[in-house]
Amino acid sequence: MMIEFDNLSFTYPGEAQPALRNVSMQLMQGAFTLVTGNSGCGKSTLLRCINGLVPHFSGGHISGSVRVLGADPILCSPQGMSQTVGMVLQDPESQFVMDVVEDEIAFALENAGLARAEMRMRVEEALDLLGLASLRTRTVVGLSGGEKQRVAIASALALRPRVLVLDEPTSQLDPASAEDVLNAITRLNSDLGLTIVLSEHRLDRVLQYADLLVLMERGTARIGQPAAMVGLLPHPPPVVVVGTALGWTPLPITVKQGRMFSSTIPSNSGILTQPQNKIPDRKTSANLELRDIAAFHGSTKVVNQVTFGVAAGEIVALMGRNGSGKSTLLRTVVGLHKSASGIIRLSGTNIVPLGVAARCMQIGYLPQDPNAMLFAETVEAEVIATLKNHKTPVAERAAKTATILKMLHIDHLANAYPRDLSTGERQRVALAAILVTNPRILLLDEPTRGLDGGAKHNLGNLLRERRANGIGILVVTHDVEFAAELADRIVIVAQGEVIADGVPVDVLSKSPVFSTQVAKLFPNSGWLTPEQIQT
Repeated sequence: MMIEFDNLSFTYPGEAQPALRNVSMQLMQGAFTLVTGNSGCGKSTLLRCINGLVPHFSGGHISGSVRVLGADPILCSPQGMSQTVGMVLQDPESQFVMDVVEDEIAFALENAGLARAEMRMRVEEALDLLGLASLRTRTVVGLSGGEKQRVAIASALALRPRVLVLDEPTSQLDPASAEDVLNAITRLNSDLGLTIVLSEHRLDRVLQYADLLVLMERGTARIGQPAAMVGLLPHPPPVVVVGTALGWTPLPITVKQGRMFSSTIPSNSGILTQPQNKIPDRKTSANLELRDIAAFHGSTKVVNQVTFGVAAGEIVALMGRNGSGKSTLLRTVVGLHKSASGIIRLSGTNIVPLGVAARCMQIGYLPQDPNAMLFAETVEAEVIATLKNHKTPVAERAAKTATILKMLHIDHLANAYPRDLSTGERQRVALAAILVTNPRILLLDEPTRGLDGGAKHNLGNLLRERRANGIGILVVTHDVEFAAELADRIVIVAQGEVIADGVPVDVLSKSPVFSTQVAKLFPNSGWLTPEQIQT
């Protein structure tokens, strides 16, 4: 066996309930194992036991045992396991040591004492494998979230570990980049026998690659082949939802398998009736208007004459490849990145002359990394700090805080230290801090990062409520399924320019990259989501 868990239990310091409960299972050498389950179920904890981060870094009480190629990570420590187990964490930023991309990839090799020639060959190999050659001399801090994620994976692979452990490696990647990364990992798995253990919420991307599926529930684990386990998933991918609704047997777990069923449905079937895609009524004047916005990183123009608007009571999804300028555009609107030219109007008023603080009194902005917003000692204090900055009367602050925490299902974390929470929980805390003041416009950069299907559904409902109240919402996302369900309009950017702007059915159903599973199952039908299919 490659990895063996025997009655493993673990409890974090200060916690009453264990994060892992009597986990016993065996992961075969050379297998691609997918670990999934709701947020807080123990996925990340399980993965961190494989290289000894739990308990060496976290502290806490551990019992039972884990063995990796016969070695005990608890005894060996993360340093002792580093050349056997490559680890890529949820937050790639937390792993970086060096300033420049190729130096970061070479860092672990230098520590391992490899000869210079060998180091150079491995760095080139890792750069090519993850499509990073053009970024080799870039500073890490200047990369997009998705580019940082690829650098973290390349750094782990450069050591040529026998086990590669990845915690939500596609959470910040656009669909094409995610496919490229997963194909690269799969090649290493199939060609070189690299054992893969990967945790992910985005099953529509990953399920097709898995040999084994581990379903975590409140610290316990069930393991089996994906085809046998797919019916137990709390939030299955759309192809499985469609297959279940239409009675397809066996349930497909990939679009290719689903097309074998969908292609046999007669054209006169009610299932394939052209849907009525309702375009919501919205005011003619934009709540947020961007006109000819340009912005630079150094000498590189990353936002190029962008013009579009977000109306009051409208949700616009901003999509595009990693590094296409989406995050920079949001930072430019809020004033964190200086625009080179153009006009930004909020309710008709040009806000370009205003500073960040003045803009944020009217704009709610959620950055890609929620840690950038978390400074207080408790979740409750984090939200109250926003209300204090907005000069909300003291008598109203406690009630407003309690309401927003309950709406986001994090009221039980009110007294928790924000930075000790999972990525998804931190995302919701940061979201609570910006939503509590009911801003006139919301700018959300990858708000579904780290969220399970249930939390994502709740977020969608919350944003629809804000839309109904006349709030304009601009969401940067790589989650095509989320955008198809939520957005009134889709704007796609490439190399800093708007290349598409329209209703979801017109934009998403015609794009081979930004296309939903349902659109692939039923091409040219107008369907985008499982909810639209008539059963």
